[in-house]
Amino acid sequence: MINLSKQIHSQVSSFSWDTSKDPCTWTGVVCNNLNSSVIKLSLSSLKLTNSNFLPIVCQISSLEVLDVSKNLLNSIPVEFLSSCGDISTLKSVNFSWNRVSGPLPSFENGFTNLEALDLSQNLLNGSIGTQLNALVSLKILNFSSNNFTGSIPTNFGEVKGLEQLQLSANKFQGTIPEQLADYRNLTVLDLSLNQLNGRIPSKIQELPKLEVLVLSGNKLSGEVPDIFSNNTRLQRFAANRNGFHGSIPSGITRFLKNLDLSYNNLSGSIPNDLLSQTNLQTVDLSYNRLIGTIPGNVSSSLVRLRLGGNLLHGTILPINFSDLQSLVYLELENNILNGTIPVDLCSCQKLSLLNLAENKLSGELPTELGYLKQLQVLSLQLNNFVGNIPGEITQLSKLTSLNISWNSLSGPIPPSISNLGKLGYLHLQENNFSGSIPDNIGNLNSLIELQLGKNHLSGKIPPMPQNLQYSLNLSHNLFRGRIPKASLDLMTSLEILDLSNNRFSGEIPNFLVFMQSLTWLLLDNNNLSGVIPKFRSTVIVDTKGNLGLTYPPPDRPKTNHRKMSIAVKIAVVVSAALFGGMIAILGVILSMRLLYKVHDIDVQSRQPDLPVPLAIESHILTTNSTHKSNIDFTKAMEAVSNPLNLVLKTKFSTYYKAVMPSGVSYFVKKLNCTDRIFQPSNQGSFGQELEALGKLNSSNIMTPLAYTLAADSAFLIYEMSFKGTLFDSLHRSSGTLLDWVSRCSIAVGVAQGLASLHGCSTGPVLLFDLSSKTVLLKSSKEPQIGDIELCKVIDPSKSASSLSAVAGSVGYIPPEYAYTMRVTLAGNVYSFGVILLELLTGKQAVSEGTELAKWVLRNSTQPQKWDRILDFRVSRTSPSVRSQMLAVLKIALACINASSEARPKMKSVLRMLLNAR
Repeated sequence: MINLSKQIHSQVSSFSWDTSKDPCTWTGVVCNNLNSSVIKLSLSSLKLTNSNFLPIVCQISSLEVLDVSKNLLNSIPVEFLSSCGDISTLKSVNFSWNRVSGPLPSFENGFTNLEALDLSQNLLNGSIGTQLNALVSLKILNFSSNNFTGSIPTNFGEVKGLEQLQLSANKFQGTIPEQLADYRNLTVLDLSLNQLNGRIPSKIQELPKLEVLVLSGNKLSGEVPDIFSNNTRLQRFAANRNGFHGSIPSGITRFLKNLDLSYNNLSGSIPNDLLSQTNLQTVDLSYNRLIGTIPGNVSSSLVRLRLGGNLLHGTILPINFSDLQSLVYLELENNILNGTIPVDLCSCQKLSLLNLAENKLSGELPTELGYLKQLQVLSLQLNNFVGNIPGEITQLSKLTSLNISWNSLSGPIPPSISNLGKLGYLHLQENNFSGSIPDNIGNLNSLIELQLGKNHLSGKIPPMPQNLQYSLNLSHNLFRGRIPKASLDLMTSLEILDLSNNRFSGEIPNFLVFMQSLTWLLLDNNNLSGVIPKFRSTVIVDTKGNLGLTYPPPDRPKTNHRKMSIAVKIAVVVSAALFGGMIAILGVILSMRLLYKVHDIDVQSRQPDLPVPLAIESHILTTNSTHKSNIDFTKAMEAVSNPLNLVLKTKFSTYYKAVMPSGVSYFVKKLNCTDRIFQPSNQGSFGQELEALGKLNSSNIMTPLAYTLAADSAFLIYEMSFKGTLFDSLHRSSGTLLDWVSRCSIAVGVAQGLASLHGCSTGPVLLFDLSSKTVLLKSSKEPQIGDIELCKVIDPSKSASSLSAVAGSVGYIPPEYAYTMRVTLAGNVYSFGVILLELLTGKQAVSEGTELAKWVLRNSTQPQKWDRILDFRVSRTSPSVRSQMLAVLKIALACINASSEARPKMKSVLRMLLNAR
C-alpha cells in the first residue's frame, strides 16, 4: 500500500495517504472488520492520468471492489489484466468516465468471480466478440457511451447469468439479436442511442424477469408489439425516437410504471385504458400523429403526462384532475385542444410545469391558477385567451417562467407582478395590454428576459430590472417622449434592446453607446431626430423610419503636424510682407498657441488608453516556428490597452487586433474574469487545458497559439481571420449576397469543427456559446469556431443565474438550458441548428422579439410550404439550389428538436449535410 500511495501522490500532489497510520483509515479504503484486510479501493475523481499504479493495486489479494471512475486514464495495462485476474475475491471493477481508448481488452485470464464490469463513458471502439466469454460470474455489464461498432454482442459469460446489460450511446448496427432472450435473468436491457433497425424480436417477451427495456434513439420500425401486456415484472419501456408506426396496442401499460413512445410516427387514438393503470407514473406520447380526445380515466399515481405535438382535439375536461394529486408535469402543447382551462386542474397541488401552449384554448385565465403554489413554469402562449391577468397568478412565488404571449389578453399589467421574485422569463408580447408598465417592475431581480412588444402600453417607462440580459422588448407600443436614461442605463448585461415602432422623440441618448453588453439596438419607426451617435462596431443599430435622424459626417483625416507648421510659417511670411515685422511675430505667436490648443482638444476627445495589463505568466502553445518567432507578448498587451484595436465582442470575450514587430497581425482575445470565469487559483489547470486545446488539429477550429495570464484577466492569441464573423457576412454586409455554395461550405465547415470537438480523443469539448457571432471566416467559404476554451474555464454551478443565463447567446440557447445546469452535446447541436436556419433564411437568430427557431417551427408544419421559409434571394437561383436548401432545412429541423434526446449527433449531422450537397 505504501508503493501505491507513492504512485498516486506522484500524479496528484494534493492527494496523499498518511502512511504512518493504518491503511484502513485512509480515504477511499474499506477493510474487512474481521481481519482488517482491504476489500474496497475507491480512487474516483482524482484526475489520475497514468495507469502505472494499477498493477500495484493487483497486489491486494483480498480486494473485492475497485473503483477508478471519473479520472483521466487512457488505457488498461496488460499487467493489470493478468495480475488482477488472479484475485479470486474480485467482484466489481469500475473504469467509467475515463478516456480509455482502443479495442475492448480481453478478460480471458482469470476474473472468474467478477460480477460487475463498468467501462461506460470511455472511448473504446471496435466490435465485441469473445473478449468476455470467460466471465462466468458476470451479472452487471455497462459499456454505455463508447464508440463500439458492429452488431450487438451476445457472448457475456458462458453461464448466461447476466442480469443487467447497458450498451447505450454506441454505434451498434443491425437488428436486436434474439439470442438475448437466452439470458433469462436479465432485469435491465438498455440498447438506446445506437443505429439498430428492424423490429423488436418477439422473443424479448420470454425474458421473465425483465424490469427495464430501453430502445430509444435507434432506427427501429414496424408497429409497437403487444408483447408486454402480460409481463408482470416490466416497469419501464422506452422506445422513443424511432420509426414506429400504427396504433398503440391496448393493454401495453397494464403493469408498467413508465412508458415513453414519443417522437415516432404513431397514429390513431389513445387507447381508453392506457392512462388508467394504477401503477402508471409517467407517460410520454408527444410528437406523434395521434388523434381523437384525451382519455378521461387517468391513474391517480401519474407524475408526468406528455401528449404535446399531436393532433388531439376536444377539451381537457374529460380528465378528473381532482384525483391527480401526484401530477408534477403536464404538457399538452401544440395540439388542437379547445375550450377553457378546467378549474379542477388547479387542484393538482404538486404541479410544477404546465404547458398548454399552441392550442385553441379560450376564455379567461382562471383565478384558481393561484392555487398551484409549486408551479415553476407556466406556458399558455399562442391560444385565444381573453380578459385580464389574474392577480392570483402573481402570488406564485416559485414561478421562473411565465409565457402568456400571442393571446388576446387585455387590461393593465398588475403591479403585483413584482411579487414573482424568482421569475427569469416574462413573455407578455402580442396581446392587448394597456396602461403603463408597473413602477415596481424593477424589483424583479431574477428577470433576464422581458417581452412586452406589440401591446398598447403607454406612459412613463419605469426603471427596468438591472439583471436583464437576453432582451428587453418594448416595441410596437404607444410610448412617447425622450428615451429615458434613468429607466434603462443600469442594465449593464442587456444584449438586445427593442424600442422600435413607438413614438419616441428627441435625440438618441449617449448612454446607449456605453451599454457594454449591447449587441442589437432597434429604434425603427419612431420620431427621433438629430445625429446618430457612433456606436461600437459590435453593435447593430436599426434606425430606419426616423425621418429626423442624420448620420455624423465622416471622420476628417488627421493633419500632419509638420505640414501645419509649414503652413503657419508661410502665413507668417505673408503677414510680414503685408503688415510688418511686429505684426508678423504676433501672428506667429497667436497661430502657434491656436495650434497647440486645437491639438490638446483633439487628444482629450479621444478615448484614453487603458493601462497595459501586467502579465503574471505567458506561454507559447504552438509548435509552428513562424508563429513562435512572430508572437510578441509585449505588443499583445499594448494592443489590448488601446480601445481602437477592438474588432469583435462576444458574450464572454473581447477580440483585439495586435500587429507584431514582424508586421503580421494576430487576434488577442481577452477573457473577463467574473464569478463564472476562472479565478487566479485555477491558473495552473487553465494552462494545462489550453495546452490540450492547442493540440487540436482542425482547420475549422480556432486553436490558441499562446496565452498570457494577468491578475484579473486571461489573454489568448490566435491567427487573424480577416473576413469577420459569419454574422457580419449574413446580416451586416452591404456588398455581394452570400451565395449558396459559400453558405453550404460554411455549414459543412462548422459541422466538421463541431464534430471534431465532440469526438475529441481526450473527451468531448463542449461550447458554451455557439452562434454566428462566434464563427469567424478566414474566407467566404472557410469558417472557424471560436470561444472553444470557455467550457474549461466557466463553472455554471457558481453562477447565481440559471444555466440559460450563463451559457449561450439569445436565440441559440436550447430550451432545456432554462431548467438544467449542464451544457450538453445536444445543446450544441441545437445552437448549430439555429446557425443552419440563419444560412437558410437569411434572418437573424432573434427578430422583433421572436426567436428564429420558434418562427421556423411554427411555419414548418406543412412541408409543401417550406419554400416560404427559405431566403428567396438564394433559393430562386436554380432548382438544384432550392432542392439542396430544402434538404438542409430538414436537417436543421432535426437539430432544433424540442427534445434534446431526439437531436442527432454531430457526426450524423455532418454526414447528412455532405449527402445533401
